[in-house]
Amino acid sequence: MSEIRTEAVPLVDGSDLRLTVAEPDGPTRGGIVVLHEARGVTDAVRRLVEGIAGDGWLVVAPHLYHRDGADELDGDRAEVADHVARLDGEQVMADTDTAFGWLAEHEVSADRMGVIGFDLGGSVAMLVAARRTLGAAVTVAGGGITEPLGPLPTLLSAAPGLTCPWLGIYGDRDDADALDGLLAAARESEVATDLVTYPGRGHRFDDDPATAEDAWQRMLNWFDSHLR
Repeated sequence: MSEIRTEAVPLVDGSDLRLTVAEPDGPTRGGIVVLHEARGVTDAVRRLVEGIAGDGWLVVAPHLYHRDGADELDGDRAEVADHVARLDGEQVMADTDTAFGWLAEHEVSADRMGVIGFDLGGSVAMLVAARRTLGAAVTVAGGGITEPLGPLPTLLSAAPGLTCPWLGIYGDRDDADALDGLLAAARESEVATDLVTYPGRGHRFDDDPATAEDAWQRMLNWFDSHLR
């Protein structure tokens, strides 16, 4: 796999969107857009980019805080919440569109494009999958299910509009009723859907190696099954 690198793409609003990208060593199976968590493009996000590329996918992660000049946030929860609140829903969609466009320029067709995100990125991944045409989506611990997350609409309102197969992965300490409602709403879309929860695990269920490995394999299997 090639070394992770960052590219800058000029946007019509005068800003430059930074993209963290990684390419597989061999033939490209398709392309995956990785959407970062609320703290930005952290080491965990970079490891996710690297790991997915290692499975044969061309991977691109847009830096959604680029208009604030931020890549990774080191401050407290109040600072993180402030950055989330300053996001503009249409600008977020434009940034993800640019990432998908980058994949298209590298000869990845829309039916071979997927999107995945954790936390904030997981929420955006579902919203993207409800507004754009692509091959598959995975939401990991995405918030804003019943109450808006910053400026973004609720996942419950977006789920019936899913246009592609969607997988949700959550800890079972998240609101069980909300998750049941989210799965029911997603099934209204009539695309393939699934939602997995891990017993005894909370929002950061990835702190348990066995659970993290299971979630990782489910994610890879979802993309392998639907991006063909």
